[in-house]
Amino acid sequence: MGRGVLEVLLVDAKGLAGNDFLGRLDPYVVVQYRSHERKSSTARDQGRNPSWNEVFKFQINSTAANVQHKLLLRILDHDNLSSDDFLGEASINVADLISIGMEKGTSELNLARYSVVTADNSYCGEIKVGITFTAAKVE
Repeated sequence: MGRGVLEVLLVDAKGLAGNDFLGRLDPYVVVQYRSHERKSSTARDQGRNPSWNEVFKFQINSTAANVQHKLLLRILDHDNLSSDDFLGEASINVADLISIGMEKGTSELNLARYSVVTADNSYCGEIKVGITFTAAKVE
């Protein structure tokens, strides 16, 4: 489908659901594109409305048209005394973004809020991200 760089700006989340043993959430996000993952910093003591303002870059090198081009953002609560708790996830299809970027050289999904859902698809907040794809220059 294309070669280039997918850049994800992780801004914040609002209204996250979830309980921590001590009452405060310490959320972080695992951003996944295909088999590649990047982890945000932990928003310590920021509770249900954390802010990150972090950028993650993924190298795209795919010629297969049938590959799933989906960005997955999994939100977890960092716990010191037990395993981290899954709070929810958002999924963003970036196939069109990559296609347009391959045609025009660059393509962007402006900052937007995406619904965060639990494993049973129940709404549990929203996450704000912006995404840009820049095609690799063909030499």
